[in-house]
Amino acid sequence: MIIKVLGSGCQNCVTLSKNTEDALRNLGMEAEIVKVTDFKDIASYGVMSTPALVVAEKVVSYGTVLQPEDIAKLLGNR
Repeated sequence: MIIKVLGSGCQNCVTLSKNTEDALRNLGMEAEIVKVTDFKDIASYGVMSTPALVVAEKVVSYGTVLQPEDIAKLLGNR
């Protein structure tokens, strides 16, 4: 599974990436986390507010920093 964190690399984006790693660890899941910082690529997902989280090419969150337990709920449904 590939999970993408969309954003400029700001502190919120870094935190979302870390929280995603924590959620994966808590679930015992493995995934590749890709950081997407190019605004053209971010816009191609229809995201205008970052950070955003993309799981299996589907935007599941944008404009907020999800906590690990929230991310785990999203990933648990996969």
